[in-house]
Amino acid sequence: MVFNSSSILSGIIGVLLGILIMFALGKLGLNREKQKAKLLVEESSSKAESILRQAALDGKQQVYELKLQAEKELKERKAEIQEMENKLLRREDSMNFRDETLLAKEKQVDDKNQLVAEKLSNLEKMEKELQARIDHQIVVLETVAHMSEQDAKNELMSVVEKRMEQEVAAYIRDKEDEAKSKASDKSKNIIALAIQRYAQEETIERTVSVVGLPSEEMKGRIIGREGRNIRAIEQITGVDLIIDDTPETITISCFDPIRREIARLSLETLIRDGRIQPGRIEEVVNKVTKEMNEIIQKTGEDTVFKLGIGKIDKEIVRLIGRLKYRYSYGQNVLQHSIEVAYFAGTMAAELGLNQALAKRAGLLHDIGKALDFEQDGSHMELGAKVARKYGENEIVINAIESHHGDVEPIGLISNLVAAADALSAARPGARFESMENYINRLEQLETLANGFEGVERSFAIQAGREVRVLVQPEKVDDIKMIKIARDIREKIESELTYPGQIKVTLVRETRVNELAK
Repeated sequence: MVFNSSSILSGIIGVLLGILIMFALGKLGLNREKQKAKLLVEESSSKAESILRQAALDGKQQVYELKLQAEKELKERKAEIQEMENKLLRREDSMNFRDETLLAKEKQVDDKNQLVAEKLSNLEKMEKELQARIDHQIVVLETVAHMSEQDAKNELMSVVEKRMEQEVAAYIRDKEDEAKSKASDKSKNIIALAIQRYAQEETIERTVSVVGLPSEEMKGRIIGREGRNIRAIEQITGVDLIIDDTPETITISCFDPIRREIARLSLETLIRDGRIQPGRIEEVVNKVTKEMNEIIQKTGEDTVFKLGIGKIDKEIVRLIGRLKYRYSYGQNVLQHSIEVAYFAGTMAAELGLNQALAKRAGLLHDIGKALDFEQDGSHMELGAKVARKYGENEIVINAIESHHGDVEPIGLISNLVAAADALSAARPGARFESMENYINRLEQLETLANGFEGVERSFAIQAGREVRVLVQPEKVDDIKMIKIARDIREKIESELTYPGQIKVTLVRETRVNELAK
């Protein structure tokens, strides 16, 4: 029994110990789980805070990038607005210039209209006086010849017309006979003066150059931020850059051809280099200007040496080189001057004159065109001033002043230079003329000749430098041919615009055929 009680007690104690041990183990496991949970919570909190901080940084970065993009778009919009404003300003300046030109032309038209009105008034007075005289003659004729008014008028007009034709034709023939009788004594002078009749002044300048761009994006780089690059180019070179809607093209405008050429070469260099900013622009322009001065001096020296005209002052040599960049009607002025020198020298040699002096005068006759876009005055005045300054021969100075007829020539060399100048400008292909203008000029020439009474047909030949007129032999005699030829010449001179001269040739032919059987 005692044994059983002890066993039971031991069992109970064992159970209690087991329960205690299980309770202790359970509490120990719970504490571990709590610690794990606590660690998980702390780790989650740390990760959440890290995620929040990263999200905040990402948000700030996106805000910063959006801000930069917005500022870039704003600057681009400002640049576009500035470019549009510049275009509007240039168009406004162009419109103002056109308005001034139109006003000047309107004034010229008004002055011409007033002059025409005065001439018409004088003609009306003269017509009234003439009509009064005719009426008086009609009365006299009616009284003496018992003729009607219409018959008397016809008779009077016929007599007056016939008398005038005979007097004019006789006067012309007498003058021509007088000129022929003196030809043996003045042969050299007549040859020079006859060639001089070619002379006619033509002056049109080319004031723009075009530069091609590799892409439209290059326009923006040339303009620069807020237009600083284009302003730097215009300020340093002294030209105007015209950037319009024409794709991949920039126009350079300037009356000074040297500045325009320097700007063109500088711009092409900058485009090839790719570095376009004010400092680089100034560097390139200075380099191109130095090279341009060397090219100009070398061109002048080569020209003088090629013609073999002796020593010339260095300043005049430099001006000769500048003519390489001057154009008139599309004709290069330096090439034109060289041609004039050759023509004048050849004719001088044929006439037994000083060939070297004639070449010198021919080369320098347009030297003033190297300065006429910088100084006031015509190119003849400026050229003569330069020639006097550097001690040129008086014959050369006179040739410069007289080659367009502004001053009387003092010798044959001056006449030869004027003739050579016209020959160089009038030769086929020397100056630009569109096909449409060429055809219109020929048609006008033929139409003008066909408008005269007694003319059967006319033909413009020799590229419009001669008009050959066929007259009706039964209506036009030899005396009347002289008057018609002179009238056609005067009408051509007054109504048509043409380079050089136009020869008028009248042909009167009578054919008589008989058949022998």
